[in-house]
Amino acid sequence: MEAGYNPRSVEEVFKDFKGRRAGLIKALTTDAEEFFQQCDPEKENLCLYGFPSEQWEVNLPAEEVPPELPEPALGINFARDGMQEKDWLSLVAVHSDAWLVAVAFYFGARFGFQKADRKRLFNMINELPTIFEVVTGAAKKQQKEKSSSVSNHVSSNKSQSNSKSGKPSKRQSDEEEEEDEEEHGEAVCGACGDNNGMDEFWICCDICETWFHGKCVKITPARAEHIKQYKCPSCTNKRPRP
Repeated sequence: MEAGYNPRSVEEVFKDFKGRRAGLIKALTTDAEEFFQQCDPEKENLCLYGFPSEQWEVNLPAEEVPPELPEPALGINFARDGMQEKDWLSLVAVHSDAWLVAVAFYFGARFGFQKADRKRLFNMINELPTIFEVVTGAAKKQQKEKSSSVSNHVSSNKSQSNSKSGKPSKRQSDEEEEEDEEEHGEAVCGACGDNNGMDEFWICCDICETWFHGKCVKITPARAEHIKQYKCPSCTNKRPRP
């Protein structure tokens, strides 16, 4: 699956971590419907894999013993129909977080990272919200509270439109600008899980109030101007529970 891929420096391991993490977040958010369908309880023990290429895959565990890399949680498909979908996705997210850390520190141990390198790697990882926090919305809770009074659902650093932009206009005071920048600085993209790119175009789902990079959900500023109510991929694909 990933034969011969061995990141050796702290930066390379962290890049590997971020790629796998992005793939897993995609599976559990924007691709949740497809992921749900692939986890058929009638199949054998299945695992959710994330790859450095930011892709994901549901597959059987590796046959070799011991495996080349630590394995994700086994049998995630068996619990699918025994609990609410959101609870099941949250459970898979927790196990995915544990797997990501295991893989990162497996590389660290294999290539002899010293105490300082291990600490630096952990600190870099710890700066990112966990997959569980992204999936459950915990990473956005504080940001949601601050933005509850903001009726606009589009955020663009370049756009100054009062009806669509979540960024401050030139007429706001310096204090208001600082507060608004802080608010968006805490926003986490519901698709990729990152909070960088504050100078990029963002859009907020009017249903779940989750913020997304426009590029992650393929929405441009021009297209957003014609959207009266934006529904993110997860809310669009959400199926009513019986």
